[in-house]
Amino acid sequence: MIRLNKKHLVIAGFGAVIALCVAATPAKPTEVKYTNLKVLPKNISPKELQGMMVDDFQDGLGVTCNFCHANAADGHGLDFASDAKPEKEIARAMMRMTIGLNKKYFKVKHPKLGTDALVVNCNTCHKGQAFPDGAEPK
Repeated sequence: MIRLNKKHLVIAGFGAVIALCVAATPAKPTEVKYTNLKVLPKNISPKELQGMMVDDFQDGLGVTCNFCHANAADGHGLDFASDAKPEKEIARAMMRMTIGLNKKYFKVKHPKLGTDALVVNCNTCHKGQAFPDGAEPK
Protein backbone atom coordinates (compact mmCIF):
# COMPACT_ATOMS: atom_id res chain seq x y z
CA MET A 1 0.00 0.00 0.00
CA ILE A 2 1.36 3.39 -1.01
CA ARG A 3 1.31 6.02 1.66
CA LEU A 4 1.26 9.68 0.62
CA ASN A 5 2.31 12.35 3.02
CA LYS A 6 0.68 15.80 3.25
CA LYS A 7 3.42 17.45 1.23
CA HIS A 8 2.75 15.21 -1.78
CA LEU A 9 -1.01 15.72 -1.49
CA VAL A 10 -0.63 19.53 -1.40
CA ILE A 11 1.68 19.50 -4.44
CA ALA A 12 -0.72 17.22 -6.32
CA GLY A 13 -3.64 19.48 -5.38
CA PHE A 14 -1.86 22.60 -6.62
CA GLY A 15 -0.92 20.78 -9.80
CA ALA A 16 -4.55 19.83 -10.39
CA VAL A 17 -5.74 23.41 -9.79
CA ILE A 18 -3.13 24.80 -12.20
CA ALA A 19 -4.06 22.21 -14.83
CA LEU A 20 -7.76 23.12 -14.51
CA CYS A 21 -6.99 26.85 -14.77
CA VAL A 22 -4.92 26.36 -17.91
CA ALA A 23 -7.61 24.16 -19.46
CA ALA A 24 -10.32 26.71 -18.62
CA THR A 25 -8.42 29.68 -20.07
CA PRO A 26 -10.05 30.59 -23.37
CA ALA A 27 -7.86 30.49 -26.43
CA LYS A 28 -6.99 33.82 -28.01
CA PRO A 29 -9.85 34.64 -30.38
CA THR A 30 -8.93 34.76 -34.01
CA GLU A 31 -8.95 38.26 -35.40
CA VAL A 32 -11.85 38.87 -37.77
CA LYS A 33 -10.95 40.57 -41.03
CA TYR A 34 -13.90 42.20 -42.72
CA THR A 35 -13.76 42.95 -46.41
CA ASN A 36 -15.30 45.84 -48.31
CA LEU A 37 -15.80 48.20 -45.36
CA LYS A 38 -15.94 51.67 -46.89
CA VAL A 39 -17.37 53.80 -44.06
CA LEU A 40 -16.99 51.68 -40.94
CA PRO A 41 -13.51 51.28 -39.43
CA LYS A 42 -11.54 48.32 -40.75
CA ASN A 43 -10.72 47.21 -37.20
CA ILE A 44 -14.31 47.25 -35.90
CA SER A 45 -14.96 44.42 -33.47
CA PRO A 46 -17.63 41.82 -34.19
CA LYS A 47 -19.50 43.02 -31.08
CA GLU A 48 -19.47 46.65 -32.25
CA LEU A 49 -20.50 45.71 -35.77
CA GLN A 50 -23.32 43.46 -34.61
CA GLY A 51 -24.53 46.11 -32.15
CA MET A 52 -24.56 48.75 -34.86
CA MET A 53 -26.38 46.54 -37.34
CA VAL A 54 -29.03 45.54 -34.80
CA ASP A 55 -29.43 48.71 -32.73
CA ASP A 56 -28.98 51.28 -35.47
CA PHE A 57 -30.15 49.68 -38.69
CA GLN A 58 -32.63 46.99 -37.68
CA ASP A 59 -34.25 49.06 -34.94
CA GLY A 60 -33.89 52.47 -36.60
CA LEU A 61 -35.16 51.33 -40.02
CA GLY A 62 -37.28 48.34 -39.05
CA VAL A 63 -35.44 46.12 -41.52
CA THR A 64 -33.46 42.89 -41.42
CA CYS A 65 -30.02 42.12 -42.84
CA ASN A 66 -31.30 41.12 -46.28
CA PHE A 67 -32.62 44.66 -46.83
CA CYS A 68 -29.05 45.79 -47.68
CA HIS A 69 -27.10 42.53 -48.00
CA ALA A 70 -27.37 40.24 -51.04
CA ASN A 71 -27.93 36.51 -50.84
CA ALA A 72 -24.81 34.35 -50.99
CA ALA A 73 -24.07 32.75 -54.35
CA ASP A 74 -24.49 29.27 -52.88
CA GLY A 75 -27.99 30.17 -51.66
CA HIS A 76 -27.04 29.75 -48.00
CA GLY A 77 -27.07 32.94 -45.96
CA LEU A 78 -25.93 36.38 -47.03
CA ASP A 79 -22.86 37.72 -48.78
CA PHE A 80 -22.01 40.61 -46.46
CA ALA A 81 -19.11 41.84 -48.63
CA SER A 82 -21.19 42.05 -51.81
CA ASP A 83 -22.27 45.41 -53.22
CA ALA A 84 -24.95 43.81 -55.41
CA LYS A 85 -27.84 45.61 -53.71
CA PRO A 86 -28.09 49.39 -54.18
CA GLU A 87 -29.48 49.73 -50.64
CA LYS A 88 -26.01 49.03 -49.30
CA GLU A 89 -24.51 52.07 -51.03
CA ILE A 90 -27.49 54.14 -49.90
CA ALA A 91 -26.78 53.04 -46.32
CA ARG A 92 -23.15 54.13 -46.73
CA ALA A 93 -24.28 57.54 -48.02
CA MET A 94 -26.62 57.87 -45.03
CA MET A 95 -23.80 56.99 -42.62
CA ARG A 96 -21.56 59.64 -44.22
CA MET A 97 -24.42 62.14 -44.03
CA THR A 98 -25.06 61.58 -40.31
CA ILE A 99 -21.34 61.84 -39.55
CA GLY A 100 -21.20 65.12 -41.48
CA LEU A 101 -24.31 66.54 -39.80
CA ASN A 102 -23.03 65.69 -36.35
CA LYS A 103 -19.64 67.29 -37.08
CA LYS A 104 -20.92 70.43 -38.77
CA TYR A 105 -24.04 71.31 -36.82
CA PHE A 106 -23.63 69.62 -33.46
CA LYS A 107 -19.86 69.97 -33.07
CA VAL A 108 -19.33 66.30 -32.31
CA LYS A 109 -15.53 66.27 -32.83
CA HIS A 110 -15.08 62.63 -33.77
CA PRO A 111 -18.52 61.18 -34.47
CA LYS A 112 -18.43 57.43 -34.23
CA LEU A 113 -21.32 55.50 -35.67
CA GLY A 114 -23.13 53.37 -33.14
CA THR A 115 -22.46 55.61 -30.12
CA ASP A 116 -24.79 57.71 -28.03
CA ALA A 117 -22.63 60.79 -28.76
CA LEU A 118 -24.40 61.23 -32.07
CA VAL A 119 -27.25 63.70 -32.11
CA VAL A 120 -28.44 62.67 -35.57
CA ASN A 121 -28.72 58.95 -36.24
CA CYS A 122 -30.85 56.60 -38.35
CA ASN A 123 -33.84 56.83 -36.03
CA THR A 124 -33.88 60.64 -36.22
CA CYS A 125 -35.60 60.49 -39.61
CA HIS A 126 -36.57 56.86 -40.12
CA LYS A 127 -38.34 56.28 -36.79
CA GLY A 128 -38.39 52.52 -37.31
CA GLN A 129 -39.43 52.64 -40.99
CA ALA A 130 -37.34 51.70 -43.99
CA PHE A 131 -38.43 54.83 -45.84
CA PRO A 132 -38.96 57.98 -43.76
CA ASP A 133 -42.10 60.05 -44.06
CA GLY A 134 -43.54 58.41 -47.17
CA ALA A 135 -40.28 58.64 -49.10
CA GLU A 136 -40.69 55.06 -50.37
CA PRO A 137 -39.61 54.73 -54.01
CA LYS A 138 -42.37 54.01 -56.46
